[in-house]
Amino acid sequence: MAFVFIVSFSAIISAGMLIFAFASLKENEKRAAQRAFLLAILLPTVFLLPLFLPYNFLIYVSLLYLLSFVTGFLILFLPLHRHRIHLDTIPAGQIDERDIMFSRRLLVPGSSRYEEYYTANPDKKEVDDRFRKNPGLLEKGTRYYDPYLFAAANASFSSVAALHSILEREPAISKTEQNDAKQNTHFIKAWAKKLGAYSIGITKLQSYHLYSHVGRGPDFGKKVTLNHRYAIAFTVEMDKTMVDTAPLGPTVMESAQQYMNAGSIAVQIAEFIKHLGYPARAHIDGNYRVVCTLVAKDAGLGVLGRMGLLMTPTLGPRVRIGVITTDFPLETDEVKEDKAVYDFCARCKKCADVCPSKAISFSDPKEINGVRRWQINQEKCFTYWTIAGTDCARCVSVCPYAHPDTLLHNLVRQGLKRSDTFQIVALKMDDFFYGRKPAPKKPEGYLSLS
Repeated sequence: MAFVFIVSFSAIISAGMLIFAFASLKENEKRAAQRAFLLAILLPTVFLLPLFLPYNFLIYVSLLYLLSFVTGFLILFLPLHRHRIHLDTIPAGQIDERDIMFSRRLLVPGSSRYEEYYTANPDKKEVDDRFRKNPGLLEKGTRYYDPYLFAAANASFSSVAALHSILEREPAISKTEQNDAKQNTHFIKAWAKKLGAYSIGITKLQSYHLYSHVGRGPDFGKKVTLNHRYAIAFTVEMDKTMVDTAPLGPTVMESAQQYMNAGSIAVQIAEFIKHLGYPARAHIDGNYRVVCTLVAKDAGLGVLGRMGLLMTPTLGPRVRIGVITTDFPLETDEVKEDKAVYDFCARCKKCADVCPSKAISFSDPKEINGVRRWQINQEKCFTYWTIAGTDCARCVSVCPYAHPDTLLHNLVRQGLKRSDTFQIVALKMDDFFYGRKPAPKKPEGYLSLS
């Protein structure tokens, strides 16, 4: 009996490693697959060594194996999580869109807008003048310039910009009364998924969701006034194969594509609502009136992690966000904040380790403007973009939460929620199998034509 138990135990260990190895091959994770295959051979060999001992000892060995397995399982999976990291989830005030890097990069030296902004914000001029000396995002002369990939990214950004002209279109004069909020919500959520949304949630629109002032386009400098009652937030998935090449060209190509997809979905939903006679506005790349991450968080799609991005439950930060605000009768989602993500982000720090610009803090959350949170150095981050030519995404590519939405990885994510010990072990295993600072994967196929 002891002999059978030891052999069975070793076989189960080997089978588990082989399953993980083949899953890793499917995900193009060659390092993880190689190490799993090696462990599938070595671990059973170690566990089978006691078979050479006298039979009387096998009973004790089998009991030791069983006790170790049960103890390890209980330690890892019992709900013994103690939240030690606390963040403030409601901002103290509104963000001025004119202060974000996407707006500041559009300021033209010598223009009246340029002079007015830096007169009001002299502390930002020196650091901004540094990034203006670099070639720029998606420009020739940058470190990772690729004529095909950069042109493809620009094509997506141009396409989403073409949708800007219809965002402020008024609703139909004749209203089709649709007062069943439950039915309205069900239709929009189901349709959004059909259109390509990965996840979707609804929240009441709050004042802190809004930018205080417009920072881009013809309405630059105007105060944001948006009196809609609800905000619909959704995510679209970024392809992991392309993100894993970060900071090379495929990652900005994929980023732009998903901004386009998010914009298309948001515009279609907003137009649907307008055709029924209700006001609605899509918020898409280059033309926002809301801070999408804050809306998505309050809609229950995730929490904000160390890198300042939305951390979704099954894709981590490997998403792009779209938002629609409206007065269309809707049901809001009940939000349960996953505080375990904060604790894992506090332990992990892989994003900070690999950040080429050192823009991501290694510290615990700090009080900034009366709010306890993590904050990246946006100037350092964007300046690197203007050197690399891409929007980098190294932080996204290495995040342990960004692994594919599969049963295996989701089991790990469930463990992260339940146990501090599991978080520690899972992080060590992630480093072992995937690397603490994994090298960017090489583009393949049509992505490597240049």
